[in-house]
This record gives sequence, C-alpha cells and structure tokens, in this order.
Amino acid sequence: MGRADARRAQAQESRRAAKSGGIRRLFTWKKLLGTFFGIVLLGMGAFGALYLYVDVPAANAMAERQSNVYKYSDGTVLARTGKGVNRQIVDLDEVPKKVQHAFVAAENKTFYKDQGVDLKGTTRGVLNTLSGKGKQGGSTITQQYVKNYYLTQDPTVSRKLKELVISLKIDQQMSKDQILAGYINTAYYGRGASGIQAAAQAYYGIDAKDLNVSQGAYLASLLQAPSQYDWATATDTGKKLVKERWAYTLRNMVEMDWLTESEKAELTFAKPQKPKPAAGMEGQTGYLVEAANKELEKQGVTEQDRDAGGWTFTLTVDKKRQQALEKAVDDQLESKLDREGNKVDATVQAGATSVDPKTGEVVALYGGEDYIKHYISNATRQDYQPASTFKPLVLASALENESTTQDGSLIGLDTVYDGTSKRPVVGSDTPFNPQNQDDRSYGPISVQKAMNSSVNSVFAQMIVDVTPAKAKETALALGVPDKNFPERPAVTLGTMNASTWDMAGVYATLDNHGQKVTPHILQSAEHRDRTVNPEKPKREQAISRASADTVTKALTGVVDAGSGGAANSPAYDAAAKTGTSENNKSAWFAGYTPELATVVALFGEGDGGRKQVSLTGTANSGRASGSGFPARIWADYTLGALDGGTGKTFDLQDVERGEVPAPPTPSDTPSEEPSESEEPTPSDTPSQTPSETPSETPTTPAPPTDSPTVTPPTKSPELPPQPGEDDGQPGERPGGNGLLGQ
Repeated sequence: MGRADARRAQAQESRRAAKSGGIRRLFTWKKLLGTFFGIVLLGMGAFGALYLYVDVPAANAMAERQSNVYKYSDGTVLARTGKGVNRQIVDLDEVPKKVQHAFVAAENKTFYKDQGVDLKGTTRGVLNTLSGKGKQGGSTITQQYVKNYYLTQDPTVSRKLKELVISLKIDQQMSKDQILAGYINTAYYGRGASGIQAAAQAYYGIDAKDLNVSQGAYLASLLQAPSQYDWATATDTGKKLVKERWAYTLRNMVEMDWLTESEKAELTFAKPQKPKPAAGMEGQTGYLVEAANKELEKQGVTEQDRDAGGWTFTLTVDKKRQQALEKAVDDQLESKLDREGNKVDATVQAGATSVDPKTGEVVALYGGEDYIKHYISNATRQDYQPASTFKPLVLASALENESTTQDGSLIGLDTVYDGTSKRPVVGSDTPFNPQNQDDRSYGPISVQKAMNSSVNSVFAQMIVDVTPAKAKETALALGVPDKNFPERPAVTLGTMNASTWDMAGVYATLDNHGQKVTPHILQSAEHRDRTVNPEKPKREQAISRASADTVTKALTGVVDAGSGGAANSPAYDAAAKTGTSENNKSAWFAGYTPELATVVALFGEGDGGRKQVSLTGTANSGRASGSGFPARIWADYTLGALDGGTGKTFDLQDVERGEVPAPPTPSDTPSEEPSESEEPTPSDTPSQTPSETPSETPTTPAPPTDSPTVTPPTKSPELPPQPGEDDGQPGERPGGNGLLGQ
C-alpha cells in the first residue's frame, strides 16, 4: 500500500471515529436519564394540573332520566319504558357482611387497601380505547362507583382520565364503607334493577338484608354482564360463565379469609326466580319490545345503554298486520279453548312470525296469550321441533346438489319413490324405517304427491340420496339454526330445534327465489346523543332460483291438493307445508304468498315451560295437527294482512320435474296400493282432502285385494314411535285425520 492509500484509509477511519463519537456524545447515559426524568416530570406536572383542574362533579342525571319510546313502523307509539329508575337506597349495615365481601371479592380484592385507582388497569383501558378494542380494562370499585354516580358510560379517553382523578379525590374524601355502599346502590344489575335492593327483589323476591352468601355472590357476579348472565335468558354459554364467576368469587372470599373452606363446600349455586314483566308490557307489547331489545343487543345498544333512557326505537312491525295476527289467533284458537276447565287447553301455546320476503322486515309477531302471564316468547323460542316443515328443505338440497335416486334418476317433482310405510331406507349406514301417519302405505308415488301428503318414507329415502350432511348444509344456508341437528336420516322429519322466527326466514328465502332473507324487527334507534343505524343483512344467494322456485311449485301443491287445504283461497296464491312433531308436542303451518311469509305453530307446554306435552285433545278436537288450528290461523291472518286478497302470483322459473321412469306394468303394481275409494276424509279441517289419490297406479291396476283400510284409532296396531313428525300414533277419535304430515 502506498503512502497516499495509507493517508486515505487513515482519514476514513478518523471520520468514522468522529461520527461514532458524536452519536455517543449525543446519547450518553446522563442525557438519556435526564430525558426520562424530564418526561416523567412533565407527566407529573400535567397530571398535577389535571388534578387541580378536575373537580368532583354533582351526581349525574340518572334521576332525570327520560323514558324510552318504542314505535310501530308508521310512527304510532307501541310502548314507553323506563319512566323511573328502579332503585331504593339502603344503608350498608343493612347488607349482610358476607354479601358485602362477595362484591369486593368479585370486583376488587384490594379495595380496602388501595388508593381508589388501578393504574395498570386504567392504562390498559385507555390503550384499548385508543386502539379501538372497546371497553375492556380493569378498574377498582371506587372507579366504577365514580363512573356510575358522577360520569357516563362512554368509553372515551377523557372520561377515563376524569374517572382516575375523581377516584383519587373520592378515596380521600369518603370512607371505604361509604364508597362500597355507593357502588352497590348505583350499579346496574339487569331486569331494570339499579342498586342491590331492587336487584334482590328482581332476582330473588327478597330484601337485600335477607340475601345469603350464594345469592350475594350471584348478584356480584352478575355485574360483569347483566344481560348475558341473567339465568332466565342466558344461553348455555352464559350460564356456564356466570357459574364460573360465582365460583371465582367464593374462592376469592376464602383467600381473603372472609369464608372458610367448609362454608364454601356447603354452598350451592342460587338460581334466581323468573323475571316479572314490567308494567305496560301486557298482551303482545312485551313480546315485541323483547324482540327489539334482543336485536338492539346485537347492534351494540346494551341493556345499560337503554336503561339510561332517551331513546326512540322504531320497529318494522306493521300495526294493521299486527292487529290482524292477534285477531286471527283469538278467533281461530283462543275463542275455542277452555284454559280454566280443560287440562289440555291450559297447556296450549301459540306463536307466529310474519316476514316481508323482499326486505326481511318482521311485520307481525305473536309471542303468546299475554306477556304478563307467559314470559317466554313463543315466536322466538327454539326448544321445539319444526317437524315436517323441514321436508321442503330436503327437496331443496336434492335440487341444489343435483342428487339422484338409488337407480340414478335425477330428483325432481315427478320423480317416483316407494311410499310404503316403515320401508327401510337404502344406502345409509344408519338404519331408518319411519312409519307414515296412520301406518298408511302409498306404493309408487311422485315427489309432488309425497309432498302434498307428507309421506315420511319418501323423504327418509330422499335425504339418504342427498346425504344428511348436504341436506344440513343447505338448511343452514337457508337459515335453520344449528341446534340439536345431527347428520342422520331422521332429521328429514325435522328433529332439530327451531323457532317460528327462524322458519319464517327460511320460507321467506324460498319465497324470495333463494336469495337469503334474515328476519329483523328494528328499523331505527335514535338518541339525543347518538343514532344507531341497524346493520343491513347480507342478501346472498342461499340456493339457486331454480331450486327455490321448484320447491315453491311443490308447496303450491300442498295447498291446492294436499294437507294445506285450509289455506286454499281464490284471494291469493299460496305455498305451504304442514308439520306435526313426535307425540303431537308441536304443530306447524309454514307458508307464503308472493308478498308475505308467515309461520304459525302450537306448542304443548307443561310444568311452567319445563316440559313438552301432547297437544292431542286441544279444544276437544282430537289430534291437533298442522293442518288444523295453525293452518286456519295462517289463512285468517293472511287474508286480513293482504286486505282481503291480492292479484299477485308466484313468478316461477326453471321448475325441475326430474327424471320419470317408464310406467310399471300391471304385474309390477304393489298389492298394498290403497284404492281410491279408501281415501280417508279429514274431519277436523275443511277442504283438506287431496283432489287426487296419492298413488301412482297405472290405468289397469291389479285388484287391491290386500289394500289397507283406515281403521278407528282403537283398533290401530301399537307400533314403536319414530322420531319427528307422524310418530305413528293414529288420530284420537273415529273418523280422524288420515292425511299425512298434518
């Protein structure tokens, strides 16, 4: 290396050293430490200024809370709620000591030792707010009391900082007992109850002074999520979570020496009583308000938000159609029941949901005889089986998947199946041989005629041809909830759980040519401080138009020439399906016109809603089937809701007829084929006799020497019941209904 190169290298090294030294001089540990303390001092100064600036305010405006207004779609008032705060202040010494400790154990174990704030939890809450994660973040009992009594529930950074400062001041000005008393007297517990006295009454029907440890631990646990943890309305997940929090509270009490292990071991979870409806919720009003509130929860308007008052909620419910539905139930069912003198009539519950198939708006809803008398909404309950109203969905899945029969024929309305009662299905790993109603065999029968008469054996084989897994996939896409929904052949009889609300959405989707319809009841939610625009449901194509329209065509046959004859009217074009579940515990009529999709159901409910019982004998009419009371309610309501009728008809395209085999020779005709003269005549529902015999017999059939006859119920064979609709039990009186799928 030459001298010149050496000088250049030395110069570069000097420059690097100078640069490195400059950086080190800029970031010395003294400068870094000084900067840190400078930031800390600035923060302390800012907080000190904030501490001096923020005063403890007067109590918030809960005492001046406005009522909430619920309106029909036309703007007329349905109900007013929340006119006053359900609160009664009690002194802390009136609350048992162990119950006081339960609240501290659940919410803030260090309450008696801390300075009123949790800096770590508050910092986490501020960061969550800034990052858009919502209200998460820990806070002390003092902070929660300050939020409830002095501030608002708004999850803003400014509110959280004020909460922090005021909490520090309150902790200096008030004793821990005063703060705890303020907290438990201002907290919201759900069921419209603010404060521990109102909560004790709402959940256990007792005064706060009479609460035991288990009850107190439940109320303390409830504060984390009042709506989700209310035992009367909680989901299975909600019940599991609140029991876990109850146990957590008790463990903390043991840890803090407020409860012994032996005392804890003797405690059992204290299930609260059923809630009592608020005044003004009589008749159908309470059911409508409840349905709206459930939807508001999904839209982010919580029970605590609503309890603050000042809201105007406009529902999609059409006042005129709502009145028409109530009148139809009264005229066609309630007027015929003797609830006081007839044990069966006392168990009958009716529910209905009516939906606009173009928008998904719930235009009418029937939740029960009276919200004050029957708290459970029969429109939205999901604890009964929809029975044979599910069969059209099996056909929809067959069409959508281009399924074929065992012999390779494409399934459509003209496809012929074997309608023999108790015929074992072919091609399934799970054996299944359902009995048709009254054990009646049909022999070869088309899908259309099988739908008309709801022939169990046909749809049992069809779901095997489609596969239960694919049928379930189609059903979920259409809107059937995934509740007790196994992938087995028996589900063809509707053995899962669903509500009239759910099935109204399903049938509205069929009505809407396969485009998904999600029922909703909330039109708008307005507050003086905010407006909530309900999220519009997605309008995806659940199944193809051809599949949906083919099912609609099949269901028009049920009305014109099958079990849905009670809905047959020249005033409107209708498609429908009947359904009666196992042991006649529920009876359904699901149908639609081009303008309206409505599902009506009866439920046999015993033991205060804890038991499902048979509807047989309702109004002394024998077997209460879907073609009876539900169909007549549906027809009466639809006529009124459509102002006496409509000229609109179904616009059906690409109806799939299926592949039809060549007619059988006379020698192939089953000897079990019933003759036309043996067609039974229904006696409890007018106009329900099919206009055509449900057989596919050729013009020159073999003599039906062994044809079955419709025998009186007392002589019917006793057969093991099959799951789902048409459990094989005959009509309950001579001359009873012989149709299938009633």
